Amino acid sequence: MSTVSKARKTNKAIIPHAGTRKIWRGSGLFLLILIAAAFVLPILWAVSTSLRSPADSFSNPPEWIPLAPIWSNYTAVFQQVPLATFFLNSVIVTGLIVVLQLITSTMSGYAFALVRFKGKQSIFAIVLATLMVPAQTTIIPIFIMIRYMGLADNLGSLVIPAVGGAFGTFLMRQYFLQMPAELAEAGRVDGASHFQIFAKLYVPIALPPMATLAVLNFSAYWNEFFRPLVFLQSTNTFTLPVGLVSLQGSFGTGSISIVLAGVVIALIPSIAIFLLAQRYFVEGITAGSFR
Repeated sequence: MSTVSKARKTNKAIIPHAGTRKIWRGSGLFLLILIAAAFVLPILWAVSTSLRSPADSFSNPPEWIPLAPIWSNYTAVFQQVPLATFFLNSVIVTGLIVVLQLITSTMSGYAFALVRFKGKQSIFAIVLATLMVPAQTTIIPIFIMIRYMGLADNLGSLVIPAVGGAFGTFLMRQYFLQMPAELAEAGRVDGASHFQIFAKLYVPIALPPMATLAVLNFSAYWNEFFRPLVFLQSTNTFTLPVGLVSLQGSFGTGSISIVLAGVVIALIPSIAIFLLAQRYFVEGITAGSFR
């Protein structure tokens, strides 16, 4: 048997048949549909229930499309709690955290990737080690520090401890490591400083990971419940997750339809932000994966 014939037989054994490829693709598509349904169906149920009366909220079988939607459930949310105040507080806290983390994470990621200084690897290892520390273990020391700073029951108590982020630093560092070193060298030849090289050369091409970091941080801090529950006591300082709990009443006696109407309102900004940044999200989330 000739070498060519052997090679052809080997290739036929390695390359799957077209029918097999179609089966795998179909199975993969079916699996993705199931996963998508698992995420989307609870949201659809929340929207459906928010448009029903309390008596019909737990009907069996569930009524996915209400025949007579009750839109007044959404206005009732604003009547029962100061939702506009909660919404504004969440916008302020989340917006400040996202902007400040983008600045600090991008700068620190650039420094760890492209700036030479003594002890860089050791410091970066310590930064990464903080990812393994649960928030519950540091909440008491942070709370004591917040009280000494006079920020108790203040929105600043949520913003200041969240200015720096180890995950953001890691993400940006991995992306900057892929950037050609010739950019920095060309900037130095032209007499540019580290900050000028960073701001004018590297930041403009780092938009995908920055958009990814912004989306992830927005989703995390917009829906954060633990820290606001500990640090905030006054109703006028509550963020949306803490404020929406008051819709249920002290003993869970609130209307489930009105509660879910508030939840749907709280979901809208997260979905909108994701859709706006979707163009960069996939590219940014895979940054550095092949390094």
